[in-house]
Amino acid sequence: MSESLLIGSWNFKSDQVHQYAFLHNFLSKEECKKVIKKGKELKLKKATTNGGIERPIRWLFRRATDSITHLNNKYFNFNITGLHEGFQFTNYKPPGGKYGRHTDRCFNIGIRKLSVSIQLTDPKKYEGGDLKLYNGGEEDASLMDKSQGTLIIFPSFIMHEVMPVTKGHRNSLVTWVTGPSFK
Repeated sequence: MSESLLIGSWNFKSDQVHQYAFLHNFLSKEECKKVIKKGKELKLKKATTNGGIERPIRWLFRRATDSITHLNNKYFNFNITGLHEGFQFTNYKPPGGKYGRHTDRCFNIGIRKLSVSIQLTDPKKYEGGDLKLYNGGEEDASLMDKSQGTLIIFPSFIMHEVMPVTKGHRNSLVTWVTGPSFK
């Protein structure tokens, strides 16, 4: 057993960084279908924490940049510089298509500050596949909205996972927003 005594404290500024933010209807159903078609035309490979659709969809990069900048300014206020890794298209399929618990910070690559996930598939077309964010233990986990076309953004140091898909296919786009070192 240990004991502690708080002698006093003085906060400089309270933490204003949110755990996540989202934007419904970032993409329309038709735009989601276009992106899925384009993603499937590319040769799919085992998912990693980098790589993907480099720049075949310019309109998507422009819209993502504007939305990410707005959400960052409102909810995170990080010093960011861009989307230097492109989009990663991922197709999760049963049995057990998932992405285990992890953070998106990696050694010896650009400094990832924000992670972005775009829900491409209508949630009525698959089961499971929830994006789950952890803010501490299991009791503090949050399941993200699965609405088609929703953009979800969160700090890259947040532990998260994609739960196993049990039926149908789930498609998503992810990217990472980089910037200078945290200070």
